Amino acid sequence: MDRHNKHRCYDENCVCEVVEKIVEAQNKVAQEATNCDISCHQSIRDLLSPTRENENTTIPFILYCKEGCKPFIASGVHKQPIEGFPHDKYYACVETPVLRAKQFTKKGRCCVKVELLRPVNANGRPVADKGKDLCDFFHEKTPYKTIQFRETGICLTLDLKDFVGISCLDATRPLPK
Repeated sequence: MDRHNKHRCYDENCVCEVVEKIVEAQNKVAQEATNCDISCHQSIRDLLSPTRENENTTIPFILYCKEGCKPFIASGVHKQPIEGFPHDKYYACVETPVLRAKQFTKKGRCCVKVELLRPVNANGRPVADKGKDLCDFFHEKTPYKTIQFRETGICLTLDLKDFVGISCLDATRPLPK
């Protein structure tokens, strides 16, 4: 059985294959400490560039759902300390369209564990907690300009066969959670 029949989605523009390349590139960088200016191909090339001057470790990306081709806005819940009560925590919801591939699951090459990345401003503060559209998470007005991403520690396992498109952002090193 060839790889096209076995995985059904492997071709040059497939979301599964692009995310697989992102994971491979990020793993190479971690082990080593196109014509478009912004594309997955360019982001992968920049991350792996032997002349790179920065210490980027991640290619953030946005997935597009099959139904209506809208960006997938992931959500997850985490515990957060209550201000003024350091020993008490509450459950807070995070929404973001920006993901970081962590690893493929063993059962299938198109299932991947991703971490939610929060768009943040120059002070490291989230620019939005919720949004209906992609642009709700990217602001241009000071002090809300989206200039970086912060790790959340919130991970999801996604079946990439449920998505029709992917858009990669410039390689970066996310801020720790």
